[in-house]
Amino acid sequence: MSRRLTTFGRIVRTGMVNFVRNMWLAIAAMAIMIVTLTIILFSVIVNATFSNTVQQITNKIDVSLYLKDSVTPAQTQTLIKQLKALPSVASVSYLTKDQALQAYQQQNAGNQQSLQAITEIDNPLPATVRIKPTDLNKINQIRAFIDKPDVAALQSDPASDSGDRRAAIDKITHATNILRRAGVIAVLVFATISVLIIFNTIQMAIFNRRDELQIMRLLGASTSFIRGPFVVEAIIYGILSAVVSILLINAVFITASSSLQATSFGLLDISYSQSFFQNHYWVLLTIQLGLGIFIGAASSVIATRRYLKFKTPKK
Repeated sequence: MSRRLTTFGRIVRTGMVNFVRNMWLAIAAMAIMIVTLTIILFSVIVNATFSNTVQQITNKIDVSLYLKDSVTPAQTQTLIKQLKALPSVASVSYLTKDQALQAYQQQNAGNQQSLQAITEIDNPLPATVRIKPTDLNKINQIRAFIDKPDVAALQSDPASDSGDRRAAIDKITHATNILRRAGVIAVLVFATISVLIIFNTIQMAIFNRRDELQIMRLLGASTSFIRGPFVVEAIIYGILSAVVSILLINAVFITASSSLQATSFGLLDISYSQSFFQNHYWVLLTIQLGLGIFIGAASSVIATRRYLKFKTPKK
């Protein structure tokens, strides 16, 4: 056991020495890793912000069905039961004609013309079934249900989810999905570039030390003992890059804190992004460290597996 610990200590020490010795190569590899991990971290924050914004929008959106006066209570209850059974429906509420009138009056409390027009005639507002979706991406399931002939026959007017309102909801959903996909693609592209750069860095280090490594092999050093320092060196790349990347994001939020509080860009609520980063700081740091270590270790293992195949010369 003590022998293994001694060997492990030597591997770690050698890896640290190699890191200092190959400082310029290390800086080049770390620069790419920092960019990669920063993009990954930024993508996580942006996706969380988008999710929060979309959820807020979803909470404010409902699809209203306007029922004919001839619809019976039994038909209404059956319709509500069927709607609640849909997985895309978060909740269903029902307003009678009188309740719909009260809601209209409350919404137009400051508009005397609208109030006067509605009071001059008998209550023209229909009973209404309001449907809240669980996810905007699943709203088409609700649309398909309310467009069914038997459901459409109960409606006095087209559902509220139509025309310009439907187009606006579709645009929001489409834009959010595109941005999320773009974020994932950017992360994958930069992660691939980072692995290739680190792979080539380790490969260069092996090439520069090929004579020394071959001597170690001829003296009986195991593959793991030769590979170990390179893995340690790459893990150091990953750890330092992860720390630098999260400090960069932290510095951006701290420096621009006062201006970011009141700033938003379309669906991106910057103040929420900042609070999300602060509330999940240690979780994000742990994720960054894990990714940095994984990228570095995986790259070095692949490089050493391919290029540390020395053979003992035949006598």
